[in-house]
Amino acid sequence: MLLIGIVAINTPAFFTVENFRNILLNISILVIVALGQTMVIITRGIDLSVSAIIGLVAMMVSFAVVSFPAVSPALAILLGMLLGAILGSFNGLIITAGKVPPIIATLGTLSIYRGMVFLYSGGTWINSFEMPDSYRALAKAAPLGIPNIILFAVVVAVIVYIFLNHTRPGRDIYAVGSNPDAANVSGIPVQRTIFMVYVISGLLAGLAAVLWASRFESAQTNTALGFELQTVAASVVGGVNIFGGSGTVIGVILGAFLLGTIENALILVRISPF
Repeated sequence: MLLIGIVAINTPAFFTVENFRNILLNISILVIVALGQTMVIITRGIDLSVSAIIGLVAMMVSFAVVSFPAVSPALAILLGMLLGAILGSFNGLIITAGKVPPIIATLGTLSIYRGMVFLYSGGTWINSFEMPDSYRALAKAAPLGIPNIILFAVVVAVIVYIFLNHTRPGRDIYAVGSNPDAANVSGIPVQRTIFMVYVISGLLAGLAAVLWASRFESAQTNTALGFELQTVAASVVGGVNIFGGSGTVIGVILGAFLLGTIENALILVRISPF
């Protein structure tokens, strides 16, 4: 609130409904991916491959809808989530079955998935004019007066909140992060829980990939480059313990909002990006 007040005094355009709408638009994808990252961090892990998953899935789904324009947006979303879950499960297998530390495993798959973007696309891009109108409108249409991309973020946040706080697998995530040995002794499937959070992280990154391509009306070889650090920052700034065991959905949303507010404010007060 202090940051908002200071910027609003110096830049009246900041404290407007339209500007806050822009901030929400900008952080919607971050919220979706950061919630998946949060579950991974709670289990004492980290997923550095989310940005590469977004780039690869965005490219693959965009090629699919360009090749088959009749594909419905709903099917594109399901395809993106399926591809993301598959890529996330690969991370989970390396970490659980291969016993590779998460930071090493996902750093490796980050490079692999980013390389696959170039391999799959041949270095070409999918441009706006090639995409069907329904696909381009998926993220930006506002039949209820609120852009769909914001509604997607809200729905994902509600589902993740219920999952973490009102289901057994969700509580298992906290237990594994708090004390893996105690969780194992108490009968919690530790390895299965760790595998699950990487699948969920990949699934949400896959959803974000479709929304990213739709919102920016393109799929490029550098899509979401470096985005993984923003998801970690949103989680940690939002109160998620980097050593595992604690974190809340509300905190992650506030963390993402703070990052979005700072980025927006820097532009409005005309601070050089350099």
